[in-house]
Amino acid sequence: MMEIIKYPSREQWPALMRRPLRDTTQLFDQVGSILRDVKANGDAALKSYEARFDGVTLEHLQVTPAEIQAAESFLSDDLKQAICQAKKNIEAFHRAQVVGKEDGQLFRIETMPGVQCWQKSLPIDKVGLYIPGGTAPLFSTVLMLAIPAKIAACRDIVLCSPPDRQTGQIHPAVLYAAQLCGVDKIFKLGGVQAIAAMAYGTESVPQVYKIFGPGNQFVTAAKQMVSLEDVAIDMPAGPSEVEVIADESAHPEYVAADLLSQAEHGIDSQVLMITDSEALADAVMAATLEQCKQLPRKDIAEKSLENSRIIVLAHDDLMDFTNEYAPEHLIISTKDYVQMAEQVRNAGSVFLGNYTPESAGDYASGTNHTLPTKACSRAYSGVSVDSFMKKTTFQEISAEALQNDLGPIIRIMAENEQLFAHANAVAVRMK
Repeated sequence: MMEIIKYPSREQWPALMRRPLRDTTQLFDQVGSILRDVKANGDAALKSYEARFDGVTLEHLQVTPAEIQAAESFLSDDLKQAICQAKKNIEAFHRAQVVGKEDGQLFRIETMPGVQCWQKSLPIDKVGLYIPGGTAPLFSTVLMLAIPAKIAACRDIVLCSPPDRQTGQIHPAVLYAAQLCGVDKIFKLGGVQAIAAMAYGTESVPQVYKIFGPGNQFVTAAKQMVSLEDVAIDMPAGPSEVEVIADESAHPEYVAADLLSQAEHGIDSQVLMITDSEALADAVMAATLEQCKQLPRKDIAEKSLENSRIIVLAHDDLMDFTNEYAPEHLIISTKDYVQMAEQVRNAGSVFLGNYTPESAGDYASGTNHTLPTKACSRAYSGVSVDSFMKKTTFQEISAEALQNDLGPIIRIMAENEQLFAHANAVAVRMK
C-alpha cells in the first residue's frame, strides 16, 4: 500500500520520483527473436505466435467486413451512443488543430527579393494503430488514434488488436469504433508479432511508415527496436501514471478515485498525490483503502499502489516537484488551480478543478489520451493531428535573385566549407 512521506528535502526528491523498474536483461533478446522471425517468415510466423501467445489458431489474419458488421449486434445501444458522442467530441478538438492552415500551408515568406519559401503539412501515407486487448479492451484508444489519422488524411490506416482466446475474434467494441472512424484494414494480431507485421509487412499485413499505440513491456520494446531502422513510432511509452496536486479544498473521495483509476491499469502503474495538507493526506489514504476494496481489479490496483505514494510538501514546492516529475496525467485540485496551471511546464495532459476527472480525457472530453510517460513529457507531446503529418519545406528562386543576390552568398559559403560541387551548382546557373 502507499506510504505517506512528509516534507522530504529536495535531495530526497529524485528517489521519490523514481518509476517502477523492470528487468530488461532478457526482454530485448526475446523481442528481437520474434521480430527477426516475422521479418523472415511473414504470415506463417504471425499465425504461430498468435497460437502461442494469444491462444488462437487463425486461418485468416484480416478481419472481414461481415465480422465487423456482426460486431455491432453485440453492443448495447447505450454503448454505441456513448462511442458516437465521444467520437464527435474528439473530432471537434482535433479538427480545431488544423483550422487556419489552408491546404496544409503554414506560411509563405519572401526571404529576399525573388526568393520564396514556404512550408506545408502533408499526411503520413501509411500508419499502423496498435490497440491492446489483454486485461481490458481499449476501444477508446481506437477513437484517440483513428480520428486524428483520418483528419490528417492518411491514405492507409491499419489496425492490429489481439483476438479473444475463446472466440478468436477482436472485441466487438474495438471493431465498431474502428469502422465508425474509417479504419481501412483490421488484423487479429497482438503483441510483438503485431508490431513486427506493421513494421516489415507480410503477405497479409501492409507495411506502414509510423506505428502508434500503447502496450505492455514487450510491445513497447518492439516499437523501440523497429524504430531504430525500419519505421517511426509515436513516442516512448511505459506504464500509465497520474499525479494529483491537492490542498484542503479537494475532496478526499474524488482524489482517491482518481488515484485508483490509474492504479487499476496495471501492476507497474504509478500514482502520486502531493499536497500541503497533512489532514488531506490521511483522509485520501483512508478513502483509497476503502475504495480499493470495492474494485473488481483490486488485485492489480493493490500491486500498483505499492509503487505509489502520498507526499506532503510546502505549497511553494508543489509545482517545482511536479515539473521535475513530469507526469503523464496531472490533476490540479486546489483553490488556486488556475494560477497553478499557468506554472505547468512538463505534463502530458492537465485536468483542472474538483470536477475534471482524468477519466474524462481517457474517454470523451475530446483531448487525446495517448500521452508520454516516464517523464517523457519533458520533451514529447501527446498524440495530435500533427503526429500523423510531417512538414515539408518548399522554395522557388527567380533567375534574377540567384544571379544578383543569393548566388554569390551560396558560393562563398560552399567554397569555404570546401564543398565545391555545391558552389558549382550555383556557378553553372550564374553563367
